[in-house]
Amino acid sequence: MLPAPRGRIRVAQVVTRFIAGTGGVALRGAEGLDRTRFEPVILTAPGGPLIERAQAEGIEVLTLRHMRPEIAPHDDVAGIRELRSLFEVGRFDVVHTHSAKAGALGRIAARQAEVPVVVHTFHGFPFHGFQSPLRRSAYIAVERRLGRITDRFVAVSAMVGADAVRLGIAPAERVRVIPVSIADRSVRREPASRQRARQLLGISERTALIGTVGRIDHQKAPFDFLEVLNRLRHSGVHAVWIGDGPMRQEVESRCHRLGLDGHMHFLGERDDVPVLLPALDIFVMTSLYEGLPCAVVEAMQCGLPVVATAVNGVPEVIVTGETGLLAPAGRPAACATAVRYLLEHPAEATHMAENGRRWVAGRFGARDAAIALSGLYEEALGVRHPELQLLPEAS
Repeated sequence: MLPAPRGRIRVAQVVTRFIAGTGGVALRGAEGLDRTRFEPVILTAPGGPLIERAQAEGIEVLTLRHMRPEIAPHDDVAGIRELRSLFEVGRFDVVHTHSAKAGALGRIAARQAEVPVVVHTFHGFPFHGFQSPLRRSAYIAVERRLGRITDRFVAVSAMVGADAVRLGIAPAERVRVIPVSIADRSVRREPASRQRARQLLGISERTALIGTVGRIDHQKAPFDFLEVLNRLRHSGVHAVWIGDGPMRQEVESRCHRLGLDGHMHFLGERDDVPVLLPALDIFVMTSLYEGLPCAVVEAMQCGLPVVATAVNGVPEVIVTGETGLLAPAGRPAACATAVRYLLEHPAEATHMAENGRRWVAGRFGARDAAIALSGLYEEALGVRHPELQLLPEAS
């Protein structure tokens, strides 16, 4: 049994980039903690768009000079020293890391600083089936070693948790599945909201429109998304990508070479995503790997039909033929076939969209996630709060 912490439990949430997705999950986890019992602090690279929101909620944010998403040995060593110093000065009771880079540096530094409890969330894994066997094996070996210095693990979906156990990364008794909390800011897709969104985008009511939301990077397989559109453009289909990222220029160049300039629309980062989503006829996700993608859940909350790749935790929300359609990752032809089917069978698409909207309703609430996360911290510290002995009954 660990000694009880002094006063409020100080929790350091360490995340590589404080952006939508992983950063948003970390922020909502911090926001949901009872401030009479917990004192959350965010540690992240500078410049993240969520920093101001966290500070507005009264959450302290410490920016890290040496936190970079790519592998950079010199900066990574400096990053561990920087984090260790902050952990020691901050006298944290819990260090909770998110994403691969922050997970590695943060856990090593926390152990060096003798932080009582180290927690890591698997939002997905840094390895996948599209890597070389050598690289994939190396990443798994690193995660196994990091697992030995981790007290508790959070998985954002049951499949992700099962993979962590199956691959020997985490012992089953230390893994807890806590689905991501997603604020339902959705604007329901109906004729009026669709018309408004189409007007904002300058796209005709009669145009078939597919789209996605996400960072333009390797994980999201943007070239596969372009190939899906390429196979559908002769039917007059247009597409939008909401988001930005390191591959944008490369993807725009590929788009031009494919002759898709008139059909593909890059919208960049937007703060009005819920208002824009009703413009879509089909939401499409071509990712090579995911944990449990917030964007898919948000599309389902909106009432959109979804076609997504069958990776990691995605089949837990997209039950193919019931709440959407699944396609194999890395096979854009199959994805295009699924999208075409839904466009040609609008009644079935509407049925799946309604099933999906009903299925996600009430499943990703912040309160349940906060109760589970608070209980995990206190159980690991040996100071379980009496109010957490019983969870509220399901309605």
